[in-house]
Amino acid sequence: QVQLVESGGGLVQAGDSLRLSCAARGRAFSSSAMGWFRQAPGKEREIVAGITSRGGGTYYVDSVKGRFTISRDNVKNTVYLQMNSLKPEDTAVYYCAGRPSTIVGVTASEYPYWGQGTQVTVSS
Repeated sequence: QVQLVESGGGLVQAGDSLRLSCAARGRAFSSSAMGWFRQAPGKEREIVAGITSRGGGTYYVDSVKGRFTISRDNVKNTVYLQMNSLKPEDTAVYYCAGRPSTIVGVTASEYPYWGQGTQVTVSS
């Protein structure tokens, strides 16, 4: 079991940066692949980025490649999402998610552990 708490969201202007953090509680964190998802109003929840349990592999949806970076610190039990060059279309609630596997999953149904979400709003 892994409990997740996100932080770092907010209101920014286009072109700005934000860093989201997800603090995990539970012994399973270091053996869990982690993902960041987002959900905009009226849209389905989509994966933004994922990272393997040891951090050696990452995945990014095409729309954020080159702008977002996912990383993790297994000593601090924390996963991060650095978001640069933010665009209005990045506006959404961002969720941290974990799955008991070393491999990244790309669909929400593959992740049993979820945080409460943090709002990111990018104004034009």
